[in-house]
Amino acid sequence: MTDKNRNSGLIGLNRRSALKGLVASAGLMAAPGFVRYSQAQSSAPIKIGFQAHRTGIGAAYGRWYEKTTAAALKLINEAGGINGRPVEVITEDDGTDPKRGAEVVGKFASQHKTDIVFGTLFSHVVIGSAPTAGELKMPYYVVSEGHHVASTKMNRYCFQPGITDVKSQVISMAPWIAANVGKKITMIYPDFAFGHDHRDYFTPAIKAQGGEVIAQIPIPPTESSFTRYFPQIPAETEVIYHVMVGPAVLTFVKELGEFYGTNRPQLFGFIDSLEAVDMASPGLEFLEGSHFWEGMPRYLQPDASDAVKAYRNAVGIDENGAAVGDPKDVSTAAHMFGCWETLYVVKQAMEAAGYQGPDDRAKLVEATEALTEFKEGPEHPQGDKIFNGKIHQCFGHQNISIVEGGKLKVVHRTSIEDGLYEPEGDYTTQAL
Repeated sequence: MTDKNRNSGLIGLNRRSALKGLVASAGLMAAPGFVRYSQAQSSAPIKIGFQAHRTGIGAAYGRWYEKTTAAALKLINEAGGINGRPVEVITEDDGTDPKRGAEVVGKFASQHKTDIVFGTLFSHVVIGSAPTAGELKMPYYVVSEGHHVASTKMNRYCFQPGITDVKSQVISMAPWIAANVGKKITMIYPDFAFGHDHRDYFTPAIKAQGGEVIAQIPIPPTESSFTRYFPQIPAETEVIYHVMVGPAVLTFVKELGEFYGTNRPQLFGFIDSLEAVDMASPGLEFLEGSHFWEGMPRYLQPDASDAVKAYRNAVGIDENGAAVGDPKDVSTAAHMFGCWETLYVVKQAMEAAGYQGPDDRAKLVEATEALTEFKEGPEHPQGDKIFNGKIHQCFGHQNISIVEGGKLKVVHRTSIEDGLYEPEGDYTTQAL
């Protein structure tokens, strides 16, 4: 399935682009009420291929990734597009499947002739698609969180500039978990690349804080019933660290509550376990007092910035993180901001490169690698970030929230420095 989404609004002259000689003017067309794009070397739209999880285990995320992308696209086009050209997003469903993902990347290159590919979330799909992007020399901007890009095991055409990776997340939060939740930890995680990142990086991170992972329980991401796994949790467990994904996440949390009742260990979860799930759902009462990681808070916080409020309004979510007008349609707020921020990174890099078409892809890669920081504001509402061009990964802030009154309240926000680690390689040494 293919969708084309091109939003054109009132277009103003981009001063920065004008100074570079990329934009000549923004004249009015003769037709009343129509404002045309600033003249550029080409008037053809810049095409972005959106690799979306419309079906499969990532469908709940995919729908909100599309909504967020459409909202950012609208604002970018209303502000003049990129280098004076309108931007068009072409969407293909990858089924949250790595083989199909690689095929979609190929289709974007050969059939749709897109300038870049963007938006992939699930780790195994990124890992399955990245080699094709590299072979085709197609810039591939993912919104995934996995450590795969930052590990430098992908290729020079793969970037993750708009959302932090698991390794950084767990390193930054481990001190707080050890000091405030507990030190004897049982991990429950999905048995694929994303879950393996949690296993591989949280275990040493908590050990460095005097804690210990006393049990690791991997669960297939397509599992539909979980009670049979819970007897594996050691009795001496102080904290259950859970990060689940897929359509059965609500079942997982409910069954965990049924298994323990009121006498449970402390819980620290990644909100992945409840993304797109209403916190007021029956059976979730036992979560009161437990903690969750959130990339961006679902619930509007009292100290929210104007940029956060404007972002939420543009995407169409209310103060509880649900779709405006439909309180049961809960967003994937902790992750989807990455689509918004990544599109603005692409815009920044294309303008720095003077990007005009596929012949400039190598220049686009180098321009992205040259970026160093993103300031908090309308383009980056989640917070300020730094970018390491050698590993193609950004570093930012994490939020730890507590469940109070059936809602999530942020109680701790990490610094960027809390999540920094030594690079494991250098993409810039690879040939383009």
